[in-house]
Amino acid sequence: MTDPIRHGASDELEPVLADEERRPKSSWTERLVIFLRIMAVVSMLKGLYHWGAVCGFIGAADGGFLGHTTQWQTATVFFAVIDLVAAVGLWLAAPWGAVVWLTSTVSMAVIDVFFQQVYGSQPVIVVLEALAIAAYLLLAIQAAREHPQ
Repeated sequence: MTDPIRHGASDELEPVLADEERRPKSSWTERLVIFLRIMAVVSMLKGLYHWGAVCGFIGAADGGFLGHTTQWQTATVFFAVIDLVAAVGLWLAAPWGAVVWLTSTVSMAVIDVFFQQVYGSQPVIVVLEALAIAAYLLLAIQAAREHPQ
């Protein structure tokens, strides 16, 4: 009687992945995700910094949270919340995370440029925020070109 299970050369074939040869080792999408994760850590640190100011751990010598103007308090609470939400969205590489992060980043730059009475003049922050946005746009465009629809 013959063996019902045939052991031939076809049993040893591995599946063929068509995209594996064309895809570079480090794609723009992977670079974008790494950038988003780095920005998630930065956003988390910024959010925790602002929560430290709200809770009185940071700036206690200046009279604490209640010793500042209403504009400062409002901006600090806004950034304490939005930076942590952005950090979660960025870490997950969710589209809404990038939107929340961009909102936070642009808001911080606008406050530093147009409302200097809130946090004072900090041109370094504006430059860093602009560089982060430019890096994100560059990586996002390159990742989009990598996956044509």
